[in-house]
Amino acid sequence: KSTTRHTVYPAHSGAEGMEKAVEQVYLDVDAAINEGSTFVILSDRNMDKDNAAIPAALITAGVHHHLVRNGLRTKVALIIESGEPREIHHFCVLLGYGANAINPYLAFESLDDLLQRKVITQIGGLKDNQAPFDAAVGNYIKAINKGLIRVMSKMGVSSVQSYRGAQIFGARSSSRVGC
Repeated sequence: KSTTRHTVYPAHSGAEGMEKAVEQVYLDVDAAINEGSTFVILSDRNMDKDNAAIPAALITAGVHHHLVRNGLRTKVALIIESGEPREIHHFCVLLGYGANAINPYLAFESLDDLLQRKVITQIGGLKDNQAPFDAAVGNYIKAINKGLIRVMSKMGVSSVQSYRGAQIFGARSSSRVGC
């Protein structure tokens, strides 16, 4: 059983509004688990000019830690449906903060738009009777997966399960130029 929880807040409400919305998501996720959901989709799809999205990394980490504190993390998979993730680093951060799966809907919609406007005209690996969109999305997913594997291997991590929620990365400053 799955349930979707929206991760937006009134844009005019500022930081206080976002804080209240995060707390409400925690309550909503707890309620979903109590109702038998084993998949919780955290979605920013209903973001618009009046509703700002809670940053995907913030809500992922927050919900993950909330569930760990309450002994509920193993009862549910967190699926992040967000327009934010585009690059490998974005996916690494979301997985490192506890996401079980990620739906980068805006990246997929952007691919479709580029195909429709004929900005992308050649797609590698296109098979007979395969839609160009399906091939483009397949190539994108393959590239993201390869990037994730490369990042994890550089960190000495051999499985996504070991990486998920581990938060084994951090910001680092350097006085050297270009770092």
